[in-house]
Amino acid sequence: MVKKTALFICFLITGYVVIIFNNGCAQISSPAGGPRDTIAPVLIKANPLNLTLNFTGNKIVLTFNEYIDVQDIQQNVLVSPLQKNNPIINFNFRTVNVKLRDTLIPNTTYSIDFGNALKDLNEGNPFKDFVYTFSTGNTIDSLSFSGKVLLAESGKADSTLIAMLYRNAADTTVLNTRPNYIAKVKADGSFIFNNLPPDNFSVYALKDGDGGKTYNSKTEAFAFIDSSIVVSQNTSPVTLYAYEEIKSSADNNKPVVKTAPEKRLRYTASLAAGQQDLLMPLEISFNNSIKTFDSNKILLVDTNYQPVKNTVYNFDSTRKNLVIKATWQPEFNYKFIIDKDAIADSAGNVLLRSDTINFITKRIEDYGTILIRFKNLDLKQKPVIQFIEGTDVKYTYAITAVEWSDKMFAPGDYEIRILFDENNNGIWDPGNYLKKLQPEKAITLSERLTIRANWDNERDITL
Repeated sequence: MVKKTALFICFLITGYVVIIFNNGCAQISSPAGGPRDTIAPVLIKANPLNLTLNFTGNKIVLTFNEYIDVQDIQQNVLVSPLQKNNPIINFNFRTVNVKLRDTLIPNTTYSIDFGNALKDLNEGNPFKDFVYTFSTGNTIDSLSFSGKVLLAESGKADSTLIAMLYRNAADTTVLNTRPNYIAKVKADGSFIFNNLPPDNFSVYALKDGDGGKTYNSKTEAFAFIDSSIVVSQNTSPVTLYAYEEIKSSADNNKPVVKTAPEKRLRYTASLAAGQQDLLMPLEISFNNSIKTFDSNKILLVDTNYQPVKNTVYNFDSTRKNLVIKATWQPEFNYKFIIDKDAIADSAGNVLLRSDTINFITKRIEDYGTILIRFKNLDLKQKPVIQFIEGTDVKYTYAITAVEWSDKMFAPGDYEIRILFDENNNGIWDPGNYLKKLQPEKAITLSERLTIRANWDNERDITL
């Protein structure tokens, strides 16, 4: 009797163990347990070597200690000075190949910043911020220049912006020419340029929506320094303040579809459970735009049908919202009377019948008191305090002393912003590059302020 001996071969394929027996069957199982690989790839060879002088070729080969993956090349990889044509980058197993497509400038230091593009294949551990540097001349330029970009309207950072340097540029160069150097803006707004030559540079920042690397749209966030910077061993960091000269909106790109007005004219009132906010106007919102309005056929009265003095009626720009401003008395009953013929839309539709809206105003106890004490606040800069709810500026007040208070403030959770209102108009104003006008600047405080009803709310703010 012949005794059969099991024959098996074990080998590894892309992270799985395959066991093949002599009967032709195969069993696939996960590799044995163990600690997860958290180590980034290691560069073991570069051809030509990193920091090579008198570089004359157009190919670079990088070899790593493990299988490599290159992700989001267009977003991650930056070549400085900026190339007209992006390099071709491909990878295979442990090797990354870079082919430069532009003619290189003599006696110039180049750097290829890979950002977070390089990762190991299996676990995705990034080889962060790897920069390959070479020079077409006899030396490597070693100067650095750093700074920070903040959004002027809020004082916050935006890592989607890029910083840009132009050598000896005219004022209009940024409008139609790509920069010499680009640096990414980090989450805290900081940026740094390395391997720069000693020279004069114009400094900008841009939210490059179209990828053109030029300031070609007033809806792109943009920042500039008033004068050129001399890069040397002792160059100080700078801060740029970015602004949109014209506010962009996602809806601006949508086609405007005109719809016929509804055949029936209807309205709603801005009342919460039949209550009117003491700090806000009453708004009557219509489903169609209003064409004709007779103010003699509407009336705001008390329960004795006495007209409320100094009432002001206005429509907003859409002609769909009637804004009624009055000095509201707390815990007071009001009636808003509207005749059916007082209002007509563009199609001539009027209300089906006359109507009366009964409502009561809120109590003083429904609001909180607020006291803010400022330290290191320069009143000469015309500071304004803004209370932000969501993305909207809910309330704005000029600050004329080191203490500011309000005995009736709407409860809520607010972000606090200090605006330095140079033209004293109470709102933030953007810059204008062609007029060399910088934007007004603001600071958003790190801590939010929660206002509680029927509560004394206090805060010390140090700037």
